[in-house]
Amino acid sequence: MQETLLHHIWNFKKFDFLNATTQQGQQLIISSVGIHNTTQSGPDFFNAKLKIDDQLWAGNVELHLKSSDWYAHRHEKDPAYDNVILHVVWEHDVEIYRKDGQPIPTLTLKELVSESLLRKAQKLLSNKTKWIACEDEFPLIEEFTLSHWLERMYLERLEEKSNEIERLVEQTQSNWEEVLFLMLAKNFGLNVNGSFFYNALQSLPFNVVLKTRHNRFQLEALVFGQCNLLQANEEVFYANSLLKEYNYLVKKFKLENHSTEIPKFFRLRPDNFPTIRLAQFVELYASNSNLFSKIIECTTLQEIETVFKIEVSEFWQTHYSFTSSHKQKKKQLSKAFVRLLIINTIIPLTFFYNKKNCLENTTIINWMRLLPLELNNITKGYTAIYPSLNANALYSQGLIHMKRNYCDKLKCLNCEIGLKIIKK
Repeated sequence: MQETLLHHIWNFKKFDFLNATTQQGQQLIISSVGIHNTTQSGPDFFNAKLKIDDQLWAGNVELHLKSSDWYAHRHEKDPAYDNVILHVVWEHDVEIYRKDGQPIPTLTLKELVSESLLRKAQKLLSNKTKWIACEDEFPLIEEFTLSHWLERMYLERLEEKSNEIERLVEQTQSNWEEVLFLMLAKNFGLNVNGSFFYNALQSLPFNVVLKTRHNRFQLEALVFGQCNLLQANEEVFYANSLLKEYNYLVKKFKLENHSTEIPKFFRLRPDNFPTIRLAQFVELYASNSNLFSKIIECTTLQEIETVFKIEVSEFWQTHYSFTSSHKQKKKQLSKAFVRLLIINTIIPLTFFYNKKNCLENTTIINWMRLLPLELNNITKGYTAIYPSLNANALYSQGLIHMKRNYCDKLKCLNCEIGLKIIKK
């Protein structure tokens, strides 16, 4: 028995509650199991309502695998547990008393729970060898159930991202343009260089970005310089020119850059080289004033995609790095890359902005249904088990959240899929 399962059994009354009696032989009638406490210290369930023999009680309920855990956890010395009206345990091994010497009513669940429920739950919770615990049962779940659950998973994921965005909004004193600048910087770097781009460009004051935005060369010098990509090279005139401009701007704006780290090139395709992604990032800001305002006014995905139709400057059309040249190539942002930016930056930021300003989010949720499924190890794993889950980006984002926050942590009893399997 695991405590998470014990909580599930009590919370959803998955036991023979009509024949429940306390360890002391008192008849127990449960009007309300209480509110499950999952966020703070103290008893496991607040504000339960019970009738023990002829006495009505309202208070808290504490759950343990064994009665003696009450003392092991030193609850007898914690005032937070003074209002416990029922101690629910799997096994009763010792009597528990209040401070005044009166025994706390104890309910033992071991003989009140069906063997079938225990078998199904234990199979899920102990299955650590398969990719997901319910791999065998997952294909049998109705698509309606999966669709409903994945939408909830996606909304949870958006709320998670909203917490990060809220911190950025506070940090920038509600400068939405700067928030977008930093979020785009991170996502232009993808998984390999995202954190580096974010930290490097966070050290660049946004008011300096605004002052140099209309001068593409200056903005490129600042961005590449803060990312430690400019080194003196007599053979590369363009690199030397950028470095000279960067040193001038550092003095002019009194900039600081204490990092010696450089972005990673290893094992990246040339189109994903940090030099190319930064050149595209610079072009995006050199070509668009008030980028956040422009994006927030978009009413369709096509309008957003148009904003990201950019080409790199002339030098980067023939270079992937400062030292190697090639035949001219425009190096526009690919449709797949723009979709990643929309999924991971534009929609989460718009969701938070709308929520903060009491605006509806139906449109952007529908945008996720229009975008194709993202292909990664997680989505490939689920679609191999359940092929029709390849529907859209809302599903892929929901699957990512479910895998990382439920499946990998064996939170089957907090998952609608897991609960469906146990109920069968």
